[in-house]
Amino acid sequence: MSENKGGKPHGTFGGFFKNVGNAVNNATDRVGDAVNEISGKAADLVNKGKEIEAEQIAGLFFEEPVESFQTISTGTDDSDFRETLILRMASGSRYVLKLADNDFSFPEKIEMWKRTAAEYRKLGCWCPAILPDRDGSFPTVRYKGRHCVAYAEEFAPYIPSQDRLKTLAADGETADSTWIRDAWRITARVAAKHFDYTEYPSAWCLFKTFCPSDRMDEVLENALAWKECAESLPDEFRDQVQRIWQLWRENRKKLEPVYGSLPASVFQADLNPTNILLDTEGKFVGLFDFNLCGREIFLNYLFREVYHENFETEISMLFRTLRTVSEDYSFSETEKQTALMLYRCLKPLWYNKVEKLKRIREDRKALRSFLNETERYLTEDIDFAAYMA
Repeated sequence: MSENKGGKPHGTFGGFFKNVGNAVNNATDRVGDAVNEISGKAADLVNKGKEIEAEQIAGLFFEEPVESFQTISTGTDDSDFRETLILRMASGSRYVLKLADNDFSFPEKIEMWKRTAAEYRKLGCWCPAILPDRDGSFPTVRYKGRHCVAYAEEFAPYIPSQDRLKTLAADGETADSTWIRDAWRITARVAAKHFDYTEYPSAWCLFKTFCPSDRMDEVLENALAWKECAESLPDEFRDQVQRIWQLWRENRKKLEPVYGSLPASVFQADLNPTNILLDTEGKFVGLFDFNLCGREIFLNYLFREVYHENFETEISMLFRTLRTVSEDYSFSETEKQTALMLYRCLKPLWYNKVEKLKRIREDRKALRSFLNETERYLTEDIDFAAYMA
């Protein structure tokens, strides 16, 4: 081969490189054509209301082909079908594809989830971007005999706190709890923004329902479950059960007219360990799973997310959380004045108290003690305002 002062390949090697380049381009074109063909067929099936496979749904969202995927069922019952598909693409990149057939997942609401995740990111909390399909929409597809709305998300490069806690427990180590404080601090910053870009309520809503299939709000539903269980107790408890129920009803009635004046924002609304994300050092970095999010009264949301079966432990936890969020959020006088009334509505007859009542129903001594506690915390003056400075 002669000297090539210009730096360009020529002669035999030049032809070789040209042929390789053409082969690569042709292969890339074929992959692109195949993906577009899959996407086109999928779109045609969607338009015709035909059954569609997971790979075809992915083709509606992504140009590159799927190499493999893992399916996780996250629904609660037959009326709430949800599947999460963890996609590994041919390039090695990963995405999440979600499919839902229930009455609280639909395109308008997913747009709200998308906006909320973006607002959290602006405040320094990593959240996966929620992605529409290649046409910019959240399509409804026929999948596994259901009509599912589909949307995609970025794959989280972080560890759910639940997984880290399991790893630490297996190694005989204890977790640093600062991540819980940090999760509440970002929630407080969201609360301080008082976002009002949606009227869709969160799953924690009070005096309204989260979705059309709900007959009542969850607080009332649990209180009625408490009443049903308590009224089946031996006759010796009847008078006290009636007093407790009357106290709860009267408090709820007083709360309702002032409740709507309490400050609200739009929250992720599901601070459980499967949704709180940590880095490799166990530090809080973000959140995912926005399908319960919506506009919510901040104080209601805080009281609902902090719970314990034991009354005194629960109140101590609430005090700590109120003090934590006060670092980033200024409680109004209305919130301070309403906190006790809200506590009495939300906590004494909540589901964990119902479960305890069921568990101890055969132990008369334990029942009397528990009912005494319940009545006490429906009447005792608890100074929540002292922790809301």
